[in-house]
Amino acid sequence: MEKNTNLIKTFNYAIDGIIYTLKSQRNMKIHYAIAILVLFLTLFLNLSRIEIIAVFFSISLVILSEMFNTAIEKTVDLVTTEYSPLAKIAKDVAAGAVLISALNSIMVAYLVFFDRLNPSTLSLLIKIKNQDVHVTIIGIIITLLFVVAGKTLSPKGSHVQGGVVSGHAALSFALATSIGYISENALVATLSFMLALLVAQSRIEGRIHTLREVIYGGILGILVITLLFKVVF
Repeated sequence: MEKNTNLIKTFNYAIDGIIYTLKSQRNMKIHYAIAILVLFLTLFLNLSRIEIIAVFFSISLVILSEMFNTAIEKTVDLVTTEYSPLAKIAKDVAAGAVLISALNSIMVAYLVFFDRLNPSTLSLLIKIKNQDVHVTIIGIIITLLFVVAGKTLSPKGSHVQGGVVSGHAALSFALATSIGYISENALVATLSFMLALLVAQSRIEGRIHTLREVIYGGILGILVITLLFKVVF
């Protein structure tokens, strides 16, 4: 039981780090916005598995670099508040790493997207209609990004247990909505939403979230998936 508790605390600390960087660093907000836009764009392009991996890796690399940059800056500030050439070098090198990762992401975006965005090849957009799984995965990732962004609005509780939006409710209703669209079966959709409601109820009964926060999460999950499926299809 103690191991589970420690694991949850470790996960909470990791989420706290992500939330802090997103709240305090302007560049991180920009990275998140661009990540959501790029992921949404992939829905309309017939990307190969390697290209999708390259896009995910590039997004992750930029975000990781920004987080390491923030960690190094705070560590240097903790050690000294006075000007130091060594402190300047540490911060400059960390900022340089962010710049390189950003340039890498631009190059990947150019290689992956340029030909497909060329007017002569826009017919490729139609091929997304056969990518139910891709739409679902991208929808879930975008929902997660919105949940993380939403949790920066409230300092209440830990970022895994609490916040202005229930992440569990958002994901469960996003999955239920995806299942409904993909299956096109009323019974399957109903059962999926019943499971999502049970997840939402458990968050309220556990006093982790209020009814309003669970409703916000559910609406977020449904809206993101519905928007993607309606826009794509």
